[in-house]
Amino acid sequence: MIHIPWKRMTGALLIFCMLSVTTAYAKTTQDDIDDANEQIQDLKEQKENAEDTVDDISDKKEGLEADLGSLNGQLSDIAASMNDLEQQISDKEAEIETAQEELAAAEEQAVQQYEDMKLRIQFMYENGDRNIWEMLLESESISDFLNRTEYISSINEYDRDKLTEFEELQAQIAEHKESLEEDRVELLAMQEDMQQKQATVNSLISSTKSNIAKAEEDLANAQANVADIEEQINQMIEYEQQLEIKKAKEDAARLAAIQAQEQEDTSTVVYTSADSDAYLLGAIIECEAGGESYEGKLAVGSVILNRVKSSYFPNTISGVIYEGGQFSPVASGRLAYRLETGVSQSCLQAAQEVLNGNITLSSLYFRRNNGIIQGTVIGNHVFY
Repeated sequence: MIHIPWKRMTGALLIFCMLSVTTAYAKTTQDDIDDANEQIQDLKEQKENAEDTVDDISDKKEGLEADLGSLNGQLSDIAASMNDLEQQISDKEAEIETAQEELAAAEEQAVQQYEDMKLRIQFMYENGDRNIWEMLLESESISDFLNRTEYISSINEYDRDKLTEFEELQAQIAEHKESLEEDRVELLAMQEDMQQKQATVNSLISSTKSNIAKAEEDLANAQANVADIEEQINQMIEYEQQLEIKKAKEDAARLAAIQAQEQEDTSTVVYTSADSDAYLLGAIIECEAGGESYEGKLAVGSVILNRVKSSYFPNTISGVIYEGGQFSPVASGRLAYRLETGVSQSCLQAAQEVLNGNITLSSLYFRRNNGIIQGTVIGNHVFY
């Protein structure tokens, strides 16, 4: 709470008359600056959103490229498997051909053996009696005769064994050939399955490439959008700088009235700060002078407290800060953001020092120093 002596009111009334002509113009320019600041903040938010979109599309594109790499690897593995299957099928067909040849040879040998056996049997039946008598007469003994007849029986038994052997060989070869053909059928089925997988992977590769192309197009558009917003921000910053120059010229034109305001004696004015003043004052100090030296932070805080004590401004910290057309961070939303996210320790300390009485200058105004207004220069600001 602030206490204002009545004797100050007379001087204040005179100065008010001096300010009445120029104040309306100054307020209009400050409103334009506030509007420009607000648009810049909106554009910066749009830019952040656009950059987030760029990041999202980039991540999506990287994911698609990773998928494409994986699919190409799968396709390579499938191609290698198909080559291996083709070689196995080729080898199996060669084995089947060999087995077929072996089977044909065994069948031919069996037929030949059978024909030879028939000829021997036929010969023995047609000439059986004479041969027996001849063998009996030609034999030197009964033992020799028995040996001769046993030889004939052995030939018959040999023919039967040989025929059985060839038949068994045929069966084995035929069974082996059938097994090879079954293996070949399985290999062909595996080959068909691989061909289907290959077609599926090729389709996925094609669609993934299309998605990558679309992502690249979206990314280019998103990046162009960021560039457009950046250009708009630069234009608005330039416009804001022009408005700042205009405002500085207006303040320079009414500098005599401003200096008259500063001549007001506020030494007897006592301000009792509220509990929330230190945090609010620290927040506006950070918005206006966060990148300035500690001296610059104290100077901004001093201007605000000087206004609180002046009869030309509201008599509370919050009233001064939130007065229309005065502090651009209020209009742009930066002050609200700073209040929500927190204030740095150095700005809070500067605010508390000012509230405790460490007023470093008597100025009621400050602007970015552009050489138009004469005053006390601290860092990038001029105080007047």
